[in-house]
Amino acid sequence: MKTNKHVFRYSLAASLTLIAATSQAQEAKGWDRTVRTADYLEPAIPRPTQQQAALEKLRQVEARTGRKPNILIVLVDDMGYGDPGAYGGGAMLGAPTPNIDSLAARGLKLTSAYATPVCTPSRAALMTGRIPARSGLTRPLLASDKPTKNPWADEVTAAKLLSQNGYVTGLSGKWHIGEAKGMQPQDVGYDEFRGFLSVVSEYTQYMNLAKYSQLMLDAERLKTFKGLSEYNGIVEGKKGGDLKIAYKLETPQQMGNVDQDFANFSVDFIKRAAQARKPFYLIHAFAKVHFDNYPGDGYLGRSAAKLPYRDAVVEIDDIVGRLTKTLEETGQADNTLVFFTSDNGPEEDSYPDSGFTPFRSGKGTTWEGGVRVPGIAYWPGVIKPGRVSDGLFDLMDLFNTSLALGGIENKIPTERYIDGVNQTAFLLADDGDTCRQAVFSYNQADFSAIRWANFKGYFKVVQSEQPFANISMSTYGPIAVAPWIFDVYRDPKERLTRSNGDYEWLYGPILQLQAAHAATFVKYPKKDIGLGIGGGGDPR
Repeated sequence: MKTNKHVFRYSLAASLTLIAATSQAQEAKGWDRTVRTADYLEPAIPRPTQQQAALEKLRQVEARTGRKPNILIVLVDDMGYGDPGAYGGGAMLGAPTPNIDSLAARGLKLTSAYATPVCTPSRAALMTGRIPARSGLTRPLLASDKPTKNPWADEVTAAKLLSQNGYVTGLSGKWHIGEAKGMQPQDVGYDEFRGFLSVVSEYTQYMNLAKYSQLMLDAERLKTFKGLSEYNGIVEGKKGGDLKIAYKLETPQQMGNVDQDFANFSVDFIKRAAQARKPFYLIHAFAKVHFDNYPGDGYLGRSAAKLPYRDAVVEIDDIVGRLTKTLEETGQADNTLVFFTSDNGPEEDSYPDSGFTPFRSGKGTTWEGGVRVPGIAYWPGVIKPGRVSDGLFDLMDLFNTSLALGGIENKIPTERYIDGVNQTAFLLADDGDTCRQAVFSYNQADFSAIRWANFKGYFKVVQSEQPFANISMSTYGPIAVAPWIFDVYRDPKERLTRSNGDYEWLYGPILQLQAAHAATFVKYPKKDIGLGIGGGGDPR
């Protein structure tokens, strides 16, 4: 069997960490079961047995292939937790998702995966492993936004670190984390990028006369709006270079077909990486299903529901199938971690052009419907098929996990706080359990809630003034006396709590977690880039 000197990096670095973690684990007090290995790293639950099992699998893969594994993150925009069939939707909603369901059946389906309430913060968190309050990327960026500071000047993406250590890195599709030079994908670690810099609705507002007549029929308004960005189209760029406009986005038909364009790029990227025999890190970021959903060619009425959103779900599922088939055809399926997810819950404000969640509320809130998303980890021959887990997983964990798979977790910069945790043990061990103790939810830069075990404690809440208005007509403020605590097993819709009666015992763990989390902001404070930081340095 072929051996490689890099194989042993997994063993040595991880073994030293395990020894330190195991010895310190005895010092855990109270409700806290985590171990902090460095003051700039989020503490994690030590899982030495499953970590060793995961490391053994990685050694076997690298011995067989001679290189580190590929990482493909498939990120849908605004897909609801309940949209895929594997999560209760699919055919029940008039839009079967056989390819997504197949990933779940042949891999690990996470039932408690978490994002942030809105898209820009989620994407930033996934790429940097940091709570958006620390990076300053706390809300969706608009073309008219002029940040006072480039957040990427002192942020580091997983793509950048992997690119510096033998990976080819790419981003396909939606960016939405800054349009200015220095804030574009090719500036922050991606070797290649093809997509658009903003979000679907920024473009469709000058395409749909029936919906946006007050903008489109006023020549001065329309000129001003379109002049806010010089990148109203599909753009492409390579590391060290400038973006070039491949073509302008002017019509609904063009908008409907962008996801096929992105799929073409991703397929080609995967094939070229295989030919070069280099490991790749690729984020495939869909434009859909963010409103307004226009059908790609051949997808009008494809869903049984005959609705724009459901037609879009069918197209997404087809593209997921196309990406996984490309991995198989290039002989890379058994050397690639595929992670499928959404950047937040469904945008109910755009109803009826919106998705489904079985939980309370939706995008724009820290209620379960806003932040709990589908999460599927698939890796044939490595991740045991048919696994289902309610262990906590935050999309920020993909930062640490990706670096661990690349054998460079020790290259995480030490001058900033990393909120993600390495979840390779959870994902890869046949009986893996989560290494994350809690998930902390923020509304922009304000601390809002904690998920711990099967409980969710709120310190600030979003209250919608009417149905389907989580963003358009909502207020946000502190609770009165005691945290609102819900048992999401007993009451997943978070309808009623008697915190000061049934759950008074939970004040201990919830308040302990809150205090420990708040303490990290003393040395590693929030960052203000002109979008508003709110709440000072204390997440309370």
